[in-house]
Amino acid sequence: QVHIVESGGGLVQPGGSLTLSCTVSKSISSIYQMSYFRVTPGNQRELVAAIFRGGTTHYAGSVEGRFTISRVVANNTVILQMDSLKPVDTAVYYCNAHEVDADWWGQGTQVTVSS
Repeated sequence: QVHIVESGGGLVQPGGSLTLSCTVSKSISSIYQMSYFRVTPGNQRELVAAIFRGGTTHYAGSVEGRFTISRVVANNTVILQMDSLKPVDTAVYYCNAHEVDADWWGQGTQVTVSS
């Protein structure tokens, strides 16, 4: 069993920044894919950003150039730096660890972008 604990999130004005992080109870260097998903108020789920075992990254087009996903392997931590936030980024953000035969999820953290 893998446990994921998320932190960060909150309320920020448009144009502001927030940092999300998730700490995993397993070595993230062995996990195939670490990702952040989000669920919007309209209940749409979207893959926001992913970082793969080899270090390559992938971003949704809607966040490309504004969000950065990274990892600190020594701390088994994945970080999502979110800049130039927009109201449409308002959602519950979930950290996900994906292996071929399993998925594990964090508890979710609310991000609200509003003036």
